[in-house]
Amino acid sequence: MKLSHFNFDLPEELLAERPSDIRDESRLMVLDRKNQTIEHKLFKDVIDYFDEGDVMILNNTKVFPARLYGNKEKTGARIEVFLLRELNEEQRLWDVLVDPARKIRIGNKLYFGEDETLVAEVIDNTTSRGRTLRFLYDGSYGEFRRKLTELGETPLPKYIKRDVEPEDEERYQTIFAKNEGAVAAPTAGLHFSKHLLKRLEIKGVHLPEVTLHVGLGTFNPVEVEDLSKHKMDSEEIFITKEATEIINKGIVDKKRVCAVGTTAMRTIESSVSSNGMLNEFSGWTNKFIFPPYDFSIANCMITNFHTPKSTLLMMVSAFAGHEFMKKAYEEAVKEKYRFYTYGDAMLII
Repeated sequence: MKLSHFNFDLPEELLAERPSDIRDESRLMVLDRKNQTIEHKLFKDVIDYFDEGDVMILNNTKVFPARLYGNKEKTGARIEVFLLRELNEEQRLWDVLVDPARKIRIGNKLYFGEDETLVAEVIDNTTSRGRTLRFLYDGSYGEFRRKLTELGETPLPKYIKRDVEPEDEERYQTIFAKNEGAVAAPTAGLHFSKHLLKRLEIKGVHLPEVTLHVGLGTFNPVEVEDLSKHKMDSEEIFITKEATEIINKGIVDKKRVCAVGTTAMRTIESSVSSNGMLNEFSGWTNKFIFPPYDFSIANCMITNFHTPKSTLLMMVSAFAGHEFMKKAYEEAVKEKYRFYTYGDAMLII
């Protein structure tokens, strides 16, 4: 498979600028791989496809307010700083992206907040991900993190052209978000409401949680025609013993085992034993899934509608089958499904 196989025309007006009014009432396209059928539902209808003993794997990562706005020393130029990854807690070192990048040099200081109590110095200009900053802050680490949270804003993706609104703080977070560390939301999980989760629990569906802290690497464009040459950024993952036991029982009992989102799917596919079971794990993954690929753990997935040439679309193609995926996406454009972060969902069974 080549990069050009994943291109399609996506009208700009189908990129969702805002979430649906009610979480579980976004639209849901259901793809049945065996029968090659496509159905149109609402997300809350997802419950009809699951029975007692089935498993839905959720990514419980929590988005932190990763976008800061500061001013450069002397010139006062406004600089956007996007926090990517904490490198060293003690030294307050972070990998960041800065915009506009051309204005920033090693040794430059940036000031944040009206009282300029938070200062950062650029100490490395050459990392593959952008820049390394050292924050100069006298207080404790807890106070420093509170300051970052206070000054940061919800890191909505760049395609959303409007300003961040108060509702984004809640809606750009799944209701099961627990472990802070993501700079982007695991978007398939955004469709679940408390009510829907409760109904799934009552029906006897298991809801084990794994963690993948979504980094911008998930969204990095693929710039090589030969997909085997694309390198994913590493992202941190955690799979607990408790989660593995629930998921492996689902596999043994031949139940429906559903990965909620491409991030949950990458997490579980990153830690598979030789006999096709899930292993407990904590560490990093840079797994890139594209066709052809044999999935070991999940036999079902929920995902949003993705943009052309994205690694997310490539995973969906590997899972659904390339021709079926193309047919579904043509249908989605025709039926005006909403794409990307705040868009509609797809269930592939």
